[in-house]
Amino acid sequence: MTTVITEPPAAAVARDAHWSAKMARLKARKLPERSLRLCDDDEAKKNATDAALELAKARTTARAESVEQGIAEADREEWMLARPDVVAAQLRLDAAERVLEDATVVLTFRALPRPAWEQLLRDHPPTEAQADQGMEYNVETYPAALIASCHIERDQSGAEVPGMSEQEAQELLDAWPDSEAKALFTSALLVNQTLRADLGKG
Repeated sequence: MTTVITEPPAAAVARDAHWSAKMARLKARKLPERSLRLCDDDEAKKNATDAALELAKARTTARAESVEQGIAEADREEWMLARPDVVAAQLRLDAAERVLEDATVVLTFRALPRPAWEQLLRDHPPTEAQADQGMEYNVETYPAALIASCHIERDQSGAEVPGMSEQEAQELLDAWPDSEAKALFTSALLVNQTLRADLGKG
Protein backbone atom coordinates (compact mmCIF):
# COMPACT_ATOMS: atom_id res chain seq x y z
CA MET A 1 0.00 0.00 0.00
CA THR A 2 1.38 3.35 -1.05
CA THR A 3 1.21 6.27 1.40
CA VAL A 4 0.37 9.57 -0.25
CA ILE A 5 1.82 12.64 1.43
CA THR A 6 -0.35 15.66 0.80
CA GLU A 7 1.40 19.01 0.97
CA PRO A 8 -0.61 21.85 2.55
CA PRO A 9 -1.87 24.41 0.07
CA ALA A 10 0.65 27.13 -0.71
CA ALA A 11 -1.86 29.79 0.28
CA ALA A 12 -2.22 28.27 3.76
CA VAL A 13 1.53 28.12 4.21
CA ALA A 14 1.88 31.75 3.18
CA ARG A 15 -0.96 32.77 5.50
CA ASP A 16 0.65 30.98 8.46
CA ALA A 17 4.02 32.61 7.79
CA HIS A 18 2.39 36.01 7.44
CA TRP A 19 0.51 35.69 10.74
CA SER A 20 3.55 34.29 12.54
CA ALA A 21 5.57 37.32 11.48
CA LYS A 22 2.84 39.71 12.59
CA MET A 23 2.40 37.90 15.91
CA ALA A 24 6.15 38.12 16.52
CA ARG A 25 5.98 41.88 16.01
CA LEU A 26 3.02 42.19 18.39
CA LYS A 27 4.80 40.17 21.09
CA ALA A 28 7.98 42.22 20.65
CA ARG A 29 6.26 45.54 21.40
CA LYS A 30 7.68 47.29 24.43
CA LEU A 31 5.50 48.62 27.20
CA PRO A 32 4.98 52.41 26.91
CA GLU A 33 6.98 54.79 29.08
CA ARG A 34 6.29 58.32 30.30
CA SER A 35 8.59 60.80 32.05
CA LEU A 36 7.99 63.47 34.66
CA ARG A 37 10.59 66.26 34.62
CA LEU A 38 11.14 68.30 37.77
CA CYS A 39 13.30 71.42 37.94
CA ASP A 40 13.46 73.91 40.80
CA ASP A 41 16.04 76.16 39.12
CA ASP A 42 13.96 79.01 37.72
CA GLU A 43 17.01 80.80 36.36
CA ALA A 44 18.08 77.75 34.36
CA LYS A 45 14.57 77.45 32.90
CA LYS A 46 14.48 81.16 32.04
CA ASN A 47 17.93 81.08 30.42
CA ALA A 48 16.94 78.11 28.25
CA THR A 49 13.72 79.84 27.19
CA ASP A 50 15.53 83.10 26.41
CA ALA A 51 18.20 81.25 24.42
CA ALA A 52 15.53 79.44 22.39
CA LEU A 53 13.85 82.76 21.58
CA GLU A 54 17.20 84.27 20.60
CA LEU A 55 17.87 81.38 18.22
CA ALA A 56 14.41 81.75 16.69
CA LYS A 57 15.03 85.46 16.08
CA ALA A 58 18.45 84.76 14.57
CA ARG A 59 16.94 82.17 12.23
CA THR A 60 14.16 84.57 11.19
CA THR A 61 16.69 87.29 10.39
CA ALA A 62 18.89 84.83 8.49
CA ARG A 63 15.92 83.58 6.48
CA ALA A 64 15.04 87.13 5.44
CA GLU A 65 18.65 87.71 4.39
CA SER A 66 18.67 84.48 2.37
CA VAL A 67 15.61 85.66 0.45
CA GLU A 68 17.21 89.05 -0.20
CA GLN A 69 20.36 87.37 -1.50
CA GLY A 70 18.42 85.01 -3.74
CA ILE A 71 19.47 81.79 -2.01
CA ALA A 72 17.55 78.86 -3.51
CA GLU A 73 14.93 77.28 -1.24
CA ALA A 74 16.72 73.92 -1.37
CA ASP A 75 19.95 75.51 -0.08
CA ARG A 76 18.40 77.96 2.36
CA GLU A 77 18.51 75.84 5.54
CA GLU A 78 22.19 75.01 5.14
CA TRP A 79 22.96 78.65 4.38
CA MET A 80 21.05 79.83 7.46
CA LEU A 81 22.79 77.35 9.77
CA ALA A 82 26.16 78.72 8.68
CA ARG A 83 25.35 82.36 9.57
CA PRO A 84 27.55 83.55 12.49
CA ASP A 85 24.58 84.89 14.47
CA VAL A 86 22.71 81.59 14.11
CA VAL A 87 25.78 79.55 15.06
CA ALA A 88 26.38 81.70 18.15
CA ALA A 89 22.71 81.52 19.19
CA GLN A 90 22.70 77.74 18.75
CA LEU A 91 25.81 77.40 20.92
CA ARG A 92 24.19 79.52 23.64
CA LEU A 93 21.04 77.40 23.51
CA ASP A 94 23.04 74.16 23.70
CA ALA A 95 24.88 75.45 26.77
CA ALA A 96 21.67 76.64 28.44
CA GLU A 97 19.97 73.29 27.78
CA ARG A 98 22.92 71.40 29.31
CA VAL A 99 22.63 73.51 32.47
CA LEU A 100 18.87 72.93 32.53
CA GLU A 101 19.33 69.20 32.05
CA ASP A 102 21.77 69.05 34.95
CA ALA A 103 19.27 70.90 37.15
CA THR A 104 16.38 68.63 36.18
CA VAL A 105 15.34 65.41 37.89
CA VAL A 106 13.62 62.95 35.57
CA LEU A 107 11.32 60.21 36.82
CA THR A 108 10.36 57.56 34.27
CA PHE A 109 7.34 55.32 34.50
CA ARG A 110 6.55 52.20 32.48
CA ALA A 111 3.09 50.68 32.04
CA LEU A 112 2.35 47.44 33.81
CA PRO A 113 1.27 44.29 31.98
CA ARG A 114 -2.49 43.85 32.37
CA PRO A 115 -2.33 41.01 34.96
CA ALA A 116 0.01 43.07 37.16
CA TRP A 117 -2.26 46.12 36.82
CA GLU A 118 -5.32 44.11 37.84
CA GLN A 119 -3.47 42.47 40.73
CA LEU A 120 -2.44 45.87 42.05
CA LEU A 121 -6.08 46.95 42.04
CA ARG A 122 -7.03 43.78 43.91
CA ASP A 123 -4.28 44.44 46.45
CA HIS A 124 -5.65 47.92 47.18
CA PRO A 125 -9.44 47.70 47.12
CA PRO A 126 -11.46 50.75 48.11
CA THR A 127 -12.86 51.01 51.58
CA GLU A 128 -16.61 50.66 51.89
CA ALA A 129 -16.97 54.43 52.05
CA GLN A 130 -14.72 54.90 49.02
CA ALA A 131 -16.62 52.24 47.07
CA ASP A 132 -19.87 54.06 47.84
CA GLN A 133 -18.32 57.10 46.18
CA GLY A 134 -17.54 55.07 43.05
CA MET A 135 -13.79 54.72 43.62
CA GLU A 136 -11.97 51.72 42.12
CA TYR A 137 -9.11 51.64 44.61
CA ASN A 138 -8.02 52.74 48.05
CA VAL A 139 -7.02 56.36 47.55
CA GLU A 140 -4.77 56.26 50.60
CA THR A 141 -2.58 53.30 49.60
CA TYR A 142 -2.94 52.75 45.86
CA PRO A 143 -1.14 55.87 44.52
CA ALA A 144 2.19 55.06 46.23
CA ALA A 145 1.91 51.40 45.23
CA LEU A 146 1.27 52.29 41.58
CA ILE A 147 4.09 54.84 41.47
CA ALA A 148 6.58 52.37 42.92
CA SER A 149 5.39 49.55 40.65
CA CYS A 150 5.68 51.64 37.48
CA HIS A 151 8.84 53.60 38.27
CA ILE A 152 11.98 52.48 36.46
CA GLU A 153 15.48 53.78 37.05
CA ARG A 154 18.42 53.48 34.67
CA ASP A 155 22.10 54.13 35.30
CA GLN A 156 24.38 56.08 32.97
CA SER A 157 24.86 53.03 30.75
CA GLY A 158 21.11 52.65 30.33
CA ALA A 159 20.88 49.50 32.42
CA GLU A 160 17.89 49.23 34.74
CA VAL A 161 18.70 49.48 38.45
CA PRO A 162 16.51 49.38 41.57
CA GLY A 163 14.20 52.37 41.73
CA MET A 164 11.64 53.97 44.00
CA SER A 165 10.14 51.94 46.82
CA GLU A 166 6.52 52.20 47.91
CA GLN A 167 7.63 53.89 51.13
CA GLU A 168 9.68 56.45 49.17
CA ALA A 169 6.72 57.12 46.87
CA GLN A 170 4.51 57.76 49.88
CA GLU A 171 7.12 60.11 51.36
CA LEU A 172 7.06 62.21 48.19
CA LEU A 173 3.27 62.23 48.02
CA ASP A 174 3.12 63.44 51.61
CA ALA A 175 5.92 66.01 51.35
CA TRP A 176 5.15 67.64 48.01
CA PRO A 177 2.47 70.28 47.37
CA ASP A 178 -0.86 68.90 46.18
CA SER A 179 -0.31 69.89 42.53
CA GLU A 180 3.07 68.13 42.32
CA ALA A 181 1.86 65.08 44.22
CA LYS A 182 -1.01 64.80 41.73
CA ALA A 183 1.45 65.16 38.82
CA LEU A 184 3.53 62.31 40.24
CA PHE A 185 0.54 59.98 40.58
CA THR A 186 -0.94 61.07 37.26
CA SER A 187 2.31 60.26 35.42
CA ALA A 188 2.17 56.67 36.69
CA LEU A 189 -1.56 56.43 36.00
CA LEU A 190 -1.52 57.86 32.48
CA VAL A 191 1.24 55.60 31.20
CA ASN A 192 -1.14 52.70 31.89
CA GLN A 193 -4.13 54.36 30.27
CA THR A 194 -2.67 55.87 27.09
CA LEU A 195 -3.82 54.03 23.98
CA ARG A 196 -1.14 53.60 21.32
CA ALA A 197 -3.52 51.98 18.83
CA ASP A 198 -5.46 53.55 15.97
CA LEU A 199 -8.86 51.86 16.01
CA GLY A 200 -9.56 53.05 12.49
CA LYS A 201 -12.96 53.31 10.81
CA GLY A 202 -13.55 49.63 10.21
